[in-house]
Amino acid sequence: MPKSDLPFGSEFSPNQIHLPTILELVVRYQGDKNGFERSLKDTFFKDNTTSERNKQKLAMNLRLSLKAYQIIDDDIRFTDFGELLYRFRNESEKLYSELAKHILLKLHGLTLVQCVQDMEAAGEKVDLIKLREWLQERGIHFPRGGKHPSMMRLWLQKAGVFTQKWRVNEARLIELAGITSEELDALAQLTPEQKAFMKALVNQGEQESYLSNDIEQLASATYGIKFNEKMLPKTVLYPLRDLGYIALERGTKSPGRGAKPFLVYPTEKLTREIILPILEQLEKQVHSDLRPLLRKPFTEILDELNDNHTYIRGLALEALAFKLMRIIDLDYVATRLRGSMTGGAEVDLIFESSRLVFSKWQIQCKNASSVRLDDIAKEVGLTHVLKSNVIVIVSTGEIGPAAREYANKIMTDSNLAIIMIDRIDIESIVKTPSFIVHAFNREAKHAMQLKKIEL
Repeated sequence: MPKSDLPFGSEFSPNQIHLPTILELVVRYQGDKNGFERSLKDTFFKDNTTSERNKQKLAMNLRLSLKAYQIIDDDIRFTDFGELLYRFRNESEKLYSELAKHILLKLHGLTLVQCVQDMEAAGEKVDLIKLREWLQERGIHFPRGGKHPSMMRLWLQKAGVFTQKWRVNEARLIELAGITSEELDALAQLTPEQKAFMKALVNQGEQESYLSNDIEQLASATYGIKFNEKMLPKTVLYPLRDLGYIALERGTKSPGRGAKPFLVYPTEKLTREIILPILEQLEKQVHSDLRPLLRKPFTEILDELNDNHTYIRGLALEALAFKLMRIIDLDYVATRLRGSMTGGAEVDLIFESSRLVFSKWQIQCKNASSVRLDDIAKEVGLTHVLKSNVIVIVSTGEIGPAAREYANKIMTDSNLAIIMIDRIDIESIVKTPSFIVHAFNREAKHAMQLKKIEL
């Protein structure tokens, strides 16, 4: 079973325990695990109508939760964060604010909040089952039946981040996390090179100037990211400067040696303590850079398919595929080819469905004037490796006649279904999202005709 990305929180609920009391007990029983658990049992679970053994288990779960929330270590001693909470044990508002900030920045709390916001924006009811699916789509796992998000929500609600159930208080979120939704979206859309450069610069510690090529080499060695040295200003330095994370000073030209690298200065905006934890959360998520696009309407995504920047075109193409498949409630599995790797020309994604029968869907989106026979043939060949039984070709242009003819032959001779969605279909879906059902039904009837058995 994969390790949970969200902290284990069994029995660690503000509805069950009193945090200042627990902090006092840690001081009293530091180094004494058994004594600490007995004290937790007698303090919080003594009157529970269950067996003594179960009460002991509840106390053990509470201890494990305190460790998962990084308040104590295995020896029942405070972590640095635990020490901070202990200092504020008699200042209720400060205590719960610090805990909420820790959850947001260090325990994937921001990811949880973002996911809830995205679900609400999509009109999805937020419950643990759906939340688990949406978090899984972002690469964040917690066990089936686990209440990890619920415990996090209760503590965040204690600090005012959630007002009722899953309703987010945006102003309080900004106050605690120190970052706006707009800035978070901007960070999410940074390229891997830009993120690595920022982290390498922040890790220098002191707010001084550095040669851009020194930071680039450090980022490359530390994070395994390859940079295009000639394009560094255009692809990394200027975008980070425009976002306000760095300041630049142009190097002077030396005789016979060409222009010197830029001097890079980290700004106060970059050196805030929140930046590194947020970048780490974003990098843990699958395709965090797509999130801002997924919340955009289809019309804006289609506009960005024509953006001057190939990276943005690539993200837009992926977002288009995600949004189309989400309409029919397929489960995201993996990305085989990212749009950012093809300059926004194509993207390959894999989805699954287990409704009635299991099916694996191979999605190719092409941002081109026409889909050719070769494009279909490549996808058909991959079905033997991916074990897919449905191929979906989405084109912002048209489906060429040779491609359609080849797809018909494949469907006639095999169990594959090949669905063709072209520019006209996309325009109809943009106007009426439910049109995708009509388009898929049309393609299904076409496949059924081709596969009709004469008895």
